[in-house]
Amino acid sequence: MSLSRMFSHIPINNPRPDKDKFIKILMGEDGNPDVPLVEYIIHDSIIKTIITEMLNREWIEWGSGPKPQKGYLDNFIEIWYRLGYDFVRFEQSLAFSEKHLSGKDRSWVDQQQGTIRNWHDFEKYNWPKVEDFDFSSYEYLNKNLPDGMGLIVSHGGGVFEHLSQIMSFEGLCYSLTDNHELVLAITDKLGNLMSDFYKHIIDLDNVIALWPGDDMGYRTGTMISPDDLREFILPWHKHFATMAHDRNLQYFLHSCGNVLAIMDDLIEDIKIDGKHSFEDAIIPIDKFQQFYGERTAVLGGIDINILSAGTIEDVRNRTRFLIEKCGKFGRFGIGSGNSIPDYVSAENYLAMIDEKHRIGKH
Repeated sequence: MSLSRMFSHIPINNPRPDKDKFIKILMGEDGNPDVPLVEYIIHDSIIKTIITEMLNREWIEWGSGPKPQKGYLDNFIEIWYRLGYDFVRFEQSLAFSEKHLSGKDRSWVDQQQGTIRNWHDFEKYNWPKVEDFDFSSYEYLNKNLPDGMGLIVSHGGGVFEHLSQIMSFEGLCYSLTDNHELVLAITDKLGNLMSDFYKHIIDLDNVIALWPGDDMGYRTGTMISPDDLREFILPWHKHFATMAHDRNLQYFLHSCGNVLAIMDDLIEDIKIDGKHSFEDAIIPIDKFQQFYGERTAVLGGIDINILSAGTIEDVRNRTRFLIEKCGKFGRFGIGSGNSIPDYVSAENYLAMIDEKHRIGKH
């Protein structure tokens, strides 16, 4: 059965996005809140399937030059719009030189050999220049959003992620003991570059939030010690959050893994407005909400294992449970616990969206 015949509540023929209401709900300022949709990243393969099989549009690959870029971004807007989001989230990264290993179908960061291992490497490293970056995609999205939609923006990857990739995770751990000043120098270079990057996009008139990703945890704890995160990484998140708040924008944070040891820092010092990325094996989102839901918005929550390995009915059941359990407390948006990668089926992703809208009809 085609996607267009599998789901009765999507695509939406006449969407009515409301970026202002979306923010009010997540800030706890709406007295009778709906549960909005939220999402961090949707993989291009999933977008392509939905664009061609559900929305009956021509798929256009991302490419250099204005025409393919425009075609890709038009489809990008359309999928967020027709599925019922109040915003489009978009990120791109400066081009940092990082070592990668490759397999048959995927590549991953080399965790043992970094491009900066010592001061000599640091001095010869070819740092990207913000003034050379092409911000036209952000500008096009900002200009062409449908009425009522907001734009959520980010630099692709946070300070910790790029630090641990440039040095390699192993190299970073050694340097935290043996070369404290080198870690600080790289961190400051990254933070200042990202700060300048945000200055180019944060004042676009449809931007409603910064929502960076910076994966600082693994299953049982933070990737490096909480004290090291407080010294090197968290001050930059506080700086970015202040940039947002000074413009009356929200600052959401995606961070994978167990970061409970620094949650009070994130909420009380950095003043994040919403936390994203949840894994049931660490802490289910409804449990997290019990501890922190009065102090920050909780975003997403449907475990990636359910989205990737569950049935359509499993996804619907979990979506319904979280909307009913978390939605009544407010400051909650439903979506994936992490993102929509290529190994999640379009059917399961759309089942989550369809169930949200089905409940909203009653």
